[in-house]
Amino acid sequence: MNFIAIIPARYASTRFPGKPLAMLGEKSVIQRVYEQVTKQLPACVATDNERIFEHVKSFGGNVVMTRTDHKSGTDRIEEAVEKLCATKELNISDDTVIVNVQGDEPFIQPEQIKTLCECFNNKTTDIATLGIKFKTLDAIKNPNSPKIILDNKGFAMYFSRSVIPYIRGKEEAEWLQSFDFLKHIGMYAYRRNILKEVTALPLSSLEIAESLEQLRWLQNGYKIKVGETMQETIGIDTPEDLEAAIKKINTEHISG
Repeated sequence: MNFIAIIPARYASTRFPGKPLAMLGEKSVIQRVYEQVTKQLPACVATDNERIFEHVKSFGGNVVMTRTDHKSGTDRIEEAVEKLCATKELNISDDTVIVNVQGDEPFIQPEQIKTLCECFNNKTTDIATLGIKFKTLDAIKNPNSPKIILDNKGFAMYFSRSVIPYIRGKEEAEWLQSFDFLKHIGMYAYRRNILKEVTALPLSSLEIAESLEQLRWLQNGYKIKVGETMQETIGIDTPEDLEAAIKKINTEHISG
């Protein structure tokens, strides 16, 4: 099976404008993401900004320019794939699986990408994503950390910002020991034809209610396989996150 990673990298982030170009040690955030991803898969950055485009070119990366009006990273990826298909770059075909890696995840691990790709060993998988077990009750109760409920075959039944499932008959302090709560990690992979289909879908009622794009896909009957990882992702959403990432690089002596 053929796998290609697309890395959406938008300039106009509300909380941290220009973050793909922010320096993390001797390399930019987007260069670190690109280099981590290409340890496992061929990749291309999808951006809406000329500065990001030229920067990716400068370190030898594949990059494609996309529109500025996309409502989600998934829509940006679909446009990028269409353009790459038209130019016949990166060998994308109808059988290709498109892997979506966010452009603000400089510490993404090749093993996480491998786990995501292995979800497609199941022929009924339309879309794949990752989950990791929650470690604290406070994290479970955080609405910014969506929870996943799985069926017995490892497919998502539902995603929610609420604490699900509710543990009846137990004090909150006992919840973590009573159930393996699973945190959603926002990496996705889609079969090529499925990506084209889901980006044409209108917003769904559950998606609007929870502000979770993946609920649109579930509500329309697509099967989302969830791979479990033991490695937490460290995204950069704010300048404070960047400072923490710089400390991580210095402490762990990460090269570059």
